[in-house]
Amino acid sequence: MPSLPLSRRAALELLGVGMAGYALPDWAAASPVAGKTRIARIDVFPVRYPMQGRFKFFEGPEGSPTGRPAVLVRITDDLGGVGWGESVPIPKWSDETLETAAGTIEKYLAPDLLGRDPADIAGAHAVMNRAIAPAFSTGQPIAKSGVDLALHDLVARRLGENVTVLWGRTPGAPLTLSWTVNPRTLDEVAPLVEAGRAKGYRHFNVKVAPDPTVDLELCRRVKAAAPEGFLWADANCGYDIETALAIAPKLADLGVAVLEAPLRPNRIAGYQALARQRALPILMDEGIVSPDELAEFIRLGMLDGVAMKHARCGGLLAARRQVEMLLDAGLMWLGSGLTDPDVSLAATLALYSSFGQARPCALNGPQFLATSVIDAPFTPKDGMLAPPTGPGLGVTVNETKLRAIAETRR
Repeated sequence: MPSLPLSRRAALELLGVGMAGYALPDWAAASPVAGKTRIARIDVFPVRYPMQGRFKFFEGPEGSPTGRPAVLVRITDDLGGVGWGESVPIPKWSDETLETAAGTIEKYLAPDLLGRDPADIAGAHAVMNRAIAPAFSTGQPIAKSGVDLALHDLVARRLGENVTVLWGRTPGAPLTLSWTVNPRTLDEVAPLVEAGRAKGYRHFNVKVAPDPTVDLELCRRVKAAAPEGFLWADANCGYDIETALAIAPKLADLGVAVLEAPLRPNRIAGYQALARQRALPILMDEGIVSPDELAEFIRLGMLDGVAMKHARCGGLLAARRQVEMLLDAGLMWLGSGLTDPDVSLAATLALYSSFGQARPCALNGPQFLATSVIDAPFTPKDGMLAPPTGPGLGVTVNETKLRAIAETRR
């Protein structure tokens, strides 16, 4: 496994690892909008997006669809400028829900952020991390991500620039997408793959675990149907150590390119064993929240890379730092998401494209979501999706559409 460059390793050790070693460029202090406005209002809009197709994380009892919960966040400054963000909780994936995300922002984060300079995004995170303290890592990062996105959107719009300018970058090329295959039975594999191919997709990610026999046959069938494609297996922490070590070489023999999240993130010895085995590149996902964990897990030799998600990290500030850390360490990063709708997807596209992600990205919001709350919904073309290039995150929230799927407030 590649090691951190000496200078970076030394810097991380001296700085206590993590956030301090990966600060934003000093654009905020030099920006013409810094210190010019104050946060005047923060509004939350809980919604539930209707689904199309089946995805296991959005099923209720007996397989009934629940919709995709999300919380739109609108931040208004004292001169009338507006920025939009979006929190994307998934109770079956994390410990955050629609209700906790909305309540956390409205009752705990917003009161402490009012009156602050919106351009001080790092300072806003410090405030949020005092309001909702960390446990093992950042407390309620998915809720905080919606605020982070709204601040990035607001500040970049004030500059009249795309959000990527805040990182000294520009929107990149369209991203190649990966189609998610999540069958109930093996008989569903062929039609699911064909549905993706009919829409121009050539690369596939599959949900595996806990049954290795089913998983191997699933991957064999997907690879046979798309032999030229990048095949990505995501276990969502569903294997035990023995099963993961046994199945990894067999997945590699079938043409699987990477194995994501085979174990719970606290199975440190198991991840180290998989990394030493070197049957497949081992990516972590759940458990990589702040840059502190990423630096520590790299030091412990637990991973070959990370499946990135800004929502998991508390927003774009930490996600960008983690991408830089992986690049510095010579490790892999893949573009992933949480079935991101609309504003969250716009932020994802901006981050991944501006850092030149060339591998297929598992961004399945357009695959599974049946509606949108932005004026120009994202529509993949030939299995690719271009990042927005307009000011801020580059999308415009349509409040009429938003009200149509708003969750009733009790």
